[in-house]
Amino acid sequence: MENPVLQVALDFVDLERAVEVCREAVAGGVDWIEIGTPLIKSEGLNAVRKMRQEFPGHKIIADMKTIDAGRTEVETAAKAGANIIDVLGASSDATIAECVDAAHNYGAEIVVDMIEVADPVRRAIAAEAAGANYIAVHTAIDVQMTGGDPFDILHQVSGAVEIPVACAGGVNSETAAQAIAHGASIVIVGGAIIKSSDANKAAAEIKEAMLTGVAKSTKLYKRVDDTSIREALEMVSTANISDAMHRFGDLPGLRPVVPGLKMAGPVVTVRTYPGDWAKPVEAIDVAGPGEVIIIDALGQGPAMWGELATHSAIQRGIAGVVSEGAVRDTPEIRELKFPVWTRLIMPTAGEPKGFGEINVPIKVGGILIHPGDWAVGDDDGVVILPKARAAEFANRAMDVLEKENRLRGEINRGSTLSQVAYLEKWEKTK
Repeated sequence: MENPVLQVALDFVDLERAVEVCREAVAGGVDWIEIGTPLIKSEGLNAVRKMRQEFPGHKIIADMKTIDAGRTEVETAAKAGANIIDVLGASSDATIAECVDAAHNYGAEIVVDMIEVADPVRRAIAAEAAGANYIAVHTAIDVQMTGGDPFDILHQVSGAVEIPVACAGGVNSETAAQAIAHGASIVIVGGAIIKSSDANKAAAEIKEAMLTGVAKSTKLYKRVDDTSIREALEMVSTANISDAMHRFGDLPGLRPVVPGLKMAGPVVTVRTYPGDWAKPVEAIDVAGPGEVIIIDALGQGPAMWGELATHSAIQRGIAGVVSEGAVRDTPEIRELKFPVWTRLIMPTAGEPKGFGEINVPIKVGGILIHPGDWAVGDDDGVVILPKARAAEFANRAMDVLEKENRLRGEINRGSTLSQVAYLEKWEKTK
C-alpha cells in the first residue's frame, strides 16, 4: 500500500450517532469506515447499508468477527455493501477458506483478526496462504483495560507476512506513528476518534501523526498499568469510577470536611474503637507519601481525628483520611485544605487507649477494604478499588469519562440528554 490508511471503528450501538460521528471523522481524513461489531449486533446489516449510502466513495468494513457459517455471513455482508469482511483467526481453516471463496464471488476482501489468538504469527501465515487479503493485530478492549498493547505482536506479524497488516486496540495520536513504525499499513482507531467531542479534529491529528511520524500528546484515550494508576484516578471522578464498577464500591454516608478537594491513593487501614485515637495517629507513621488512611471506628464518636493529626499527616505527605467515625477541628482542617471524609463531626475527643490494629482488613459501609486497595474521594464521596483490579477499573473509569465527553459535546450543540442517550429506543420492553 502506497500510503498508510486510517480506519475508524464505529463501535456504537446507535446507528444515528455512528453516522454523525463518521461524517466528522471523514472530514478529518479517515480513509476506511469500519462498522463495529456492537453496531452490527445492535442494528444489523442495515448499518452497513446505511454507511454505503452515506459514504459511497469509502471502503466499508463489516466487523462480523465470523467464526462459523463463513459463506453465509460473508455473502450477506457483501450484499449489504461491505468491501471487507472480518473473520476471526480463531476460526477453523475451513471457515477461513469459505470466507475467502465467498468474498471472491462478490468482489469483496477478507481481513483475518488475530484477537486472542495464541500464536498470531503462525496463524497469520496460514491465513495469508488461505487467501486472506489483510491481517489485523488486535488487542481486545478488555485486555486494554488491564494494560495490554499490540505493538510487540504487530512487529512480529508484519515481518512474517506479505499482505497488509492492520493495528487495532487503543491507538491514539501518541501511538499512531508507533503503529506505523512497527509495520502497520492500516491503523484502526476507535475511542480516540469516536469518543472525542470533535471527531474531525481527532481524526486529523491522528492522520498527521501517521504521515509525519511525529506523535501528538494527549491526556485521554490512554490506558494505565499498575505503575501509573494514580495518573488516571486523578483525572476521573468518583461517579466515573462507580459507573465503571457497575455502581459498586462507594462508601455511603461519608462526606468531605473540605469541599472541592480530590484524593487518590493506596490504602493504609486502621481498626480502632470509638474515640480511641492512638492507632489512627500511629498510622500516620506507617503510611507513606501519597497513601490514604482509612479508619474504622464503628461509625461512632467521640472524635479520633483532628487538627494536630492533620498537621502530622501533611508533614508525611499523606493523600487524605477517611473516617468511619468522628472528626473534630473542622475549621482548622478546612484552613489547612487537607482532604478528610467522615461520617460524624463533633467537638469531643476520645482517649489514646491503643486498642485496634493497623493494616488489617476492615469493613466500611458494607465494603470490605484491604491494605493496598485504592481510594478515591471528591465532593460526591469515596470509592474503593480492589488492588487486584485497580488498573482495570481506573481504565474503565477513563472510558466512562471519554464517552461522556462525546455526549456533553452533543448536548452543547443543541441536543438533550434523553436524545443523546436514545432513551425511548432503549427503554426496557414490557
